[in-house]
Amino acid sequence: MTKHITRAEAIEALRTAFARKLDSETSMCKYAADHGVFCRGFERFGDGDLRRRFRWIYDKDRTMTREQLEELANRWQLARQEVGGLPTACDVQQREHDSCNGWSDFSDEDLSKFYAEVFKLEVNIA
Repeated sequence: MTKHITRAEAIEALRTAFARKLDSETSMCKYAADHGVFCRGFERFGDGDLRRRFRWIYDKDRTMTREQLEELANRWQLARQEVGGLPTACDVQQREHDSCNGWSDFSDEDLSKFYAEVFKLEVNIA
């Protein structure tokens, strides 16, 4: 039997589960990329797209490698979380919309898939 939950409940459960796995040096974007989970974080963007999304960082030094850009973007996400008092980069981007749109990037179907991935339980979001 499939469990029925609201979109807000799914987001809160995912936020809580991921926040427990993060530390002071790892944003959700880095964690998702490093572990191949959720939206896949920085890894979901090709090199050009990543440079475009973090242009204000990349434009400071156009010789930086992708790895260097990801590290600076990770630090930036963590700083924005700290300043905003927010638990994850998804919450930061929900407000700021500069590298993505945070939780708004995900359909209910996406969230259901992520929920099943994390909790090994299928849900219907209604």
